[in-house]
Amino acid sequence: MKDEALKKEDEALKTEQESGTEQTSEAGTGEAEKTEAAAGAGETAEDVPEGAEGDTEQAPAAEKEEKKGFFKKKKDPRDEKIEELTDRVKRQMAEFENFRKRTDKEKSAMYEMGAKDIIERILPVIDNFERGLATVPEDAKGTPLAEGMEKIYKQFRKTLEEAGVKAIEAVGQEFDPNFHNAVMHVDDESLGENIVAEELQKGYMYRDSVVRHSMVKVAN
Repeated sequence: MKDEALKKEDEALKTEQESGTEQTSEAGTGEAEKTEAAAGAGETAEDVPEGAEGDTEQAPAAEKEEKKGFFKKKKDPRDEKIEELTDRVKRQMAEFENFRKRTDKEKSAMYEMGAKDIIERILPVIDNFERGLATVPEDAKGTPLAEGMEKIYKQFRKTLEEAGVKAIEAVGQEFDPNFHNAVMHVDDESLGENIVAEELQKGYMYRDSVVRHSMVKVAN
């Protein structure tokens, strides 16, 4: 009986030892696996170059910008039509303004030409008035006829002056081909060189343009 009890105890001890050995081997295997996993993680971290993570983050942003530029929102056709019509209206307004200015200038030029033509037709009448008054004798200057002619002549001259017509000064002035027409030359020591000595026919201006040049005699 004792021998059987001893055998059972020996078997129990062996069983415990074997179970302890298996647990130890399992623990060692787990630690080894953990060590290998840590080493692999380190190698992976070392293999990743610096800035790779930043490049990975920047790549989607660049792709988004490219897509945004590619799929840029097109202009509304109605806005384009409004801009086109607005530009057309501005151009037409500018053309109309230029046309108006050109038309006003042409009208003014035509008016000037018409006025000068009428004045040229009237000037011979003034010349005849002046010749008629110059022939009135001294003893007849106080007569009603002579006084009437004088008054009509003055009224005529005043009306022309109000319309912008004025006589060109000639006698005693230096000869100017822009205003004077020299038809005779005379030597006169009392006058300077190139001075108008006598006016043979009055010249007239309408505003700033010459209607008729003065017909003059130039000294020296």
